[in-house]
Amino acid sequence: MDKRVVLIGGQPLAGKSYLARKLSRKLNLPWISTDTIREQMRQLVRKEDYPKLFFFSDPKIKVVDYLTKNSPEKIVEDQNNESAEVWKGVEAIVKTDYAWGSFIIEGVAILPSLVKKLTAELSYVRSVFLIDEDESRIRDLVFARGLWDDAYKYPDSVKEKEVEWAGAFSKWLVKECEKYSLPVVYIKDRASYIEEVKRLAL
Repeated sequence: MDKRVVLIGGQPLAGKSYLARKLSRKLNLPWISTDTIREQMRQLVRKEDYPKLFFFSDPKIKVVDYLTKNSPEKIVEDQNNESAEVWKGVEAIVKTDYAWGSFIIEGVAILPSLVKKLTAELSYVRSVFLIDEDESRIRDLVFARGLWDDAYKYPDSVKEKEVEWAGAFSKWLVKECEKYSLPVVYIKDRASYIEEVKRLAL
């Protein structure tokens, strides 16, 4: 296979990591999460140079208070501000990696406006975005696993805010993908969409 970089974006809990693992095995490609890239960047750069990268790691930010006090739209905005900083690391890997050749990157930091610019510049980059419109399934995952942290660490009212945040991110993402004419895969179940993703992204 020629050099190929696959970017998998999507709303929280839509199955980005699951998809990356499946594709990695099917195609024999390495993969990395933007969460990992973010943590590596935090070890390498100065907080004063990248304040938005460190926003959610600030010890003054208490997850329960933050989620309780802010609207889902504000949470999406803050998440996207962090993602724009993480994207700098993503882009550096895509443009300079010589060890892997072809690989997969997944995570919420894969944002449509940034992807559109990169795919216009580099012909070997492909992207796909995952959307799960089943709110009950998202709610079950949030209550079982949590999103920002383990579910048992905060009250159900905060978990409901996480469900709202995931929904707000989903709506925002669909509009952005439509704006930039980027492929979206709607998750109907966790077993049947792998082939559709392969068709769109490979």
